[in-house]
Amino acid sequence: MGILAWILFGLIAGAVAKWLMPGPDPGGWIITILIGIAGAVVGGFIGSLLGFGPVTGFNLGSFLIAIGGAVLLLFLYRRLQTRKG
Repeated sequence: MGILAWILFGLIAGAVAKWLMPGPDPGGWIITILIGIAGAVVGGFIGSLLGFGPVTGFNLGSFLIAIGGAVLLLFLYRRLQTRKG
């Protein structure tokens, strides 16, 4: 996938992750995109280790893996923010 496709995929995955885990998060759409893109990478890595397969493109399995990774990163991000404040 090209960089614009990854950004769009990350935006969607990050937005769904924030929808699943609502709460006051600092940052706006930029943080959402970054969490979504990183979530796709982390989710793909973890999915590959567990035998689910990597994030391969715009399909349901890759989307669910990316959302799972984004939810995990959002959870960790919030935990780090609460420890700092």
